[in-house]
Amino acid sequence: MTVNNNEVTVKPETRNHKGFFVQQGDYKLMSIDESGWALICLDDAVCHYVDPDNLEEPQELMNELISVRFS
Repeated sequence: MTVNNNEVTVKPETRNHKGFFVQQGDYKLMSIDESGWALICLDDAVCHYVDPDNLEEPQELMNELISVRFS
């Protein structure tokens, strides 16, 4: 996945590697480790490992919202 400026948004009902729901919002993609988990951080204190398939670039999300609204 190509990520501009490493900014990503999590899809609704995304869970972290421990099975807990991740708060929706804008995160910074830090890395994807060898086991396939993406490390995302909200700030210096809040980070989560999530499935990379649950990430979207903010622009993709906006395009989806626009297409649904005008369909």
